[in-house]
Amino acid sequence: MENKGPVYNKSFEFALMIIDLNQKLNKDGKFDLSRQLLRSGTSIGANVNEAGAAVSKNDFINKMSIASKEARESLYWLRLLKVSDSVNLDITKEYDKCLELVKLLTAIVKTSQLNTKKTKH
Repeated sequence: MENKGPVYNKSFEFALMIIDLNQKLNKDGKFDLSRQLLRSGTSIGANVNEAGAAVSKNDFINKMSIASKEARESLYWLRLLKVSDSVNLDITKEYDKCLELVKLLTAIVKTSQLNTKKTKH
């Protein structure tokens, strides 16, 4: 795997975990939840990679913000799965990795926004 930095690697690894979880959920017949989670969980890394090709600091912040929102959505779906009795899977690892991504992406966005404001003044 390429080493572009922690957020790139973590979002890629998380997407692989979500693909695996998606297959397990589909086997359990949880097609709607698995589809929602697959969409948001793999979108995180896609937006992080787009941020790497940003044409401006604002474009970078926008892409990372979208990645952060997708991570939060994924966390929501994982929490639903975790607290409901609808599946008999331990998703603690996926939930913890997603929470880590939310925190990391939030820090990146906030730091980038602060740095952008400092350079404008």
